[in-house]
Amino acid sequence: MTTKKKTAKPAYQFDAIVIGTGPGGEGAAMQLAKAGKKVAVIEKYHAVGGGCTHWGTIPSKALRHSVSRLIEYNTTPLFADNHVSRNLTFSDIMQHASGVIKSQSRLRSTFYDRNRVTLIHGEASFIDAHTVEITRNDGSKEIITGEKTAIATGSRPYCPKDIDFNHPRIYNSDTILNLDHEPQSIIIYGAGVIGTEYASIFRGLGVKVDLVNMRDRLLSFLDAEISDALSYHLWNNGVVIRHTESYSSVEGREDSVILNLESGKRMRADCLLFANGRTGNTDMLNLQNVGLKADSRGQLKVNHNYQTEVDNIYAIGDVIGYPSLASAAYNQGRFAAEAMLHGNANAQLVEDIPTGIYTIPEISSVGKNEQELTQLKIPYEVGRAQFKHLARAQIASTQVGSLKILFHRETKEVLGIHCFGERASEIVHIGQAIMQQQGGGNTIEYFINTTFNYPTMAEAYRVAALNGLNRVFND
Repeated sequence: MTTKKKTAKPAYQFDAIVIGTGPGGEGAAMQLAKAGKKVAVIEKYHAVGGGCTHWGTIPSKALRHSVSRLIEYNTTPLFADNHVSRNLTFSDIMQHASGVIKSQSRLRSTFYDRNRVTLIHGEASFIDAHTVEITRNDGSKEIITGEKTAIATGSRPYCPKDIDFNHPRIYNSDTILNLDHEPQSIIIYGAGVIGTEYASIFRGLGVKVDLVNMRDRLLSFLDAEISDALSYHLWNNGVVIRHTESYSSVEGREDSVILNLESGKRMRADCLLFANGRTGNTDMLNLQNVGLKADSRGQLKVNHNYQTEVDNIYAIGDVIGYPSLASAAYNQGRFAAEAMLHGNANAQLVEDIPTGIYTIPEISSVGKNEQELTQLKIPYEVGRAQFKHLARAQIASTQVGSLKILFHRETKEVLGIHCFGERASEIVHIGQAIMQQQGGGNTIEYFINTTFNYPTMAEAYRVAALNGLNRVFND
């Protein structure tokens, strides 16, 4: 009788390799390390944090905060009689943003040190499914092996080849952070989340803004009333919005930029910000060596465990597309790590992911909007609270905006929360928490029966709930 010899398990240097240190990569690496796994993390740039920390979420929101405070200072009646209106340049407010970026990056680097994660700087590419080559900035190379790999390389701005992004007056949403002159006017091509946020920032600095939108309305995924409120607010502040337009060519000149539109219009400004979509950072990974292929936007397909078509390779964050949010990417990283450890992710992203758009004022929503509920033929009612009626908003002079609650007429279940105004991205989480309640706990009556601190912006929920229930009648 012969016995079969067990095949020896290959010896890898690491249990897991994580490519990228943005929120997704950090979430995966921390979860794996805390489970006792030997983890290597590869970061292309000299500092950790990924695009979220260095070019996207953190810098743009820090810029927005500074500009918002500048607007508040210049418009608050308390200071009207005894101060001169202040002006800040883009460079001025970038100094504050740079401090936040450095602080965040230092903090995140300590996570890897504390959890004994091996951090390697350089550009990663696959040799095979278990082997990764790292090319350092000085050209030297290192090869490491790992049992499993998580791709969390993020995304970058989409840059069409017919536009010269090396021109000193033509920017994308990454390079705009290096703006070193003070434009009097700017054209922003692309009126998505990034485009509208930067339109608010530059208009707040007193720059003339032309916002070119390829669609027929701003941020069409939003509740129509919220989208209309943003359009009106931008228009009221002097932003020129051009809908259903697309470019034919861009001319970079020594003293200006000319944008030629397919409709025949020609626009001139001191600089151009092109903000029309993003591309996954997968082109340098040599995916063909492991049998993977990204789509036209550099994105990879994964299953519910964030596993690609190659069993030991996972992908998370912007490289897999929706929802392309820093907050979601961190959780995706944790869930992917669970699948890498146990073969299956024990949790998934919540169905109702909140949207936060950091225009001035902010927009935030969670759940269904009116258009969706109407299409689904769900009998809903609307409760509204105008911020101008709230004592806290009057005290803080943040009276622009409102809260809208959508709820089922019969069951009183909260179906959607939509907020436009200062601190909207914070306010929406109260409604989100109630929507997540099980066993009948999710009803609009909660907001009436509970007691809110007074004065607070949270009081808007009570006002909106009463307003909505007053619309409900019984035959």
